[in-house]
Amino acid sequence: MEINSVLGPINVESLGTTLIHEHLSIGWPGWELDHQDFDRKKEGARIADKLKEIRDLGITSFVDPCPMELGRDPEFAAEMSEKSGIQIVVATGLYNDALGIPQHFRLMDIDGIAEQYVSEIQDGIGKTGIKAGIIKTASGGIYGVTPPGQGIQESEIKCLRAAARASNATGTPILCPNDEMEPFGRETLDIFEEEKVDFNKVLIGHACGVGDMRYYFDILERGAWLGFDRFGIESIASDKLRLASLLGLMAVGYDRIMLSHDSLQCWRGRDTGVLDGMVAASPNWDLAHISRNILPAMREAGVSQDEIDTLMIKNPCSYFKK
Repeated sequence: MEINSVLGPINVESLGTTLIHEHLSIGWPGWELDHQDFDRKKEGARIADKLKEIRDLGITSFVDPCPMELGRDPEFAAEMSEKSGIQIVVATGLYNDALGIPQHFRLMDIDGIAEQYVSEIQDGIGKTGIKAGIIKTASGGIYGVTPPGQGIQESEIKCLRAAARASNATGTPILCPNDEMEPFGRETLDIFEEEKVDFNKVLIGHACGVGDMRYYFDILERGAWLGFDRFGIESIASDKLRLASLLGLMAVGYDRIMLSHDSLQCWRGRDTGVLDGMVAASPNWDLAHISRNILPAMREAGVSQDEIDTLMIKNPCSYFKK
């Protein structure tokens, strides 16, 4: 069974040890109007070296779920994959109401958005010929940036339904992060249930900072996956909380979980303070952190290599299988 990578189709069994949520570059909508962009050659050399570092630590694949409007660059991803030997999967899909979903898509209906997603999965992104291998959605705000208490917005519901329909049409999995302080995983699954989505194709991301076992059980018992995908971002939640939640879940038999950092390797346009602030508060926010620090801590706590392989290898493979 094959899935789309930036260098062409790959066998899902060849994914190997996978980081499920990382970013090569991000830019808020409008970054392309800023005359200052990143130095592609300089940053590309640095990022390729970082990818080689994690390759040497045993990572073989990397999912970059950058949505369409946040500076997604499939050709840059293909260049990084070719130079590093890391298999990279990129996304179709739109971000949240607060910081994404351009007006063009807000004016489209659900099926129109879904058709765009399907086209990028089956035909390729723009004129690049590079096909998306995952669908990205996002709901709710961003901790410290947008005010809480607003719930899932209508524009986000539209994009969730479009993602569901595109997944049903193509068998492509959906990655759904939301704010740890106000998580909407349950509500997201309710919408997907109405659209008759296979929950084995749904990963509820940014769950590791929630720290609520009832929330975790509600997601897992419906057959979806949890993304413990922000290890190292101590400005939002401590890794001790993330590890305690992960170890607790595994101790009572829950292992439908995938790991990552939600790292960002470079910023498109000028950094408006988000990246510098997060880096300053999170010295371990690094692509190698799980390999160098989190997995050893799990082993020390009694987690077996087979259990680690389930999280890092078997689960991504099962999630991507059609």
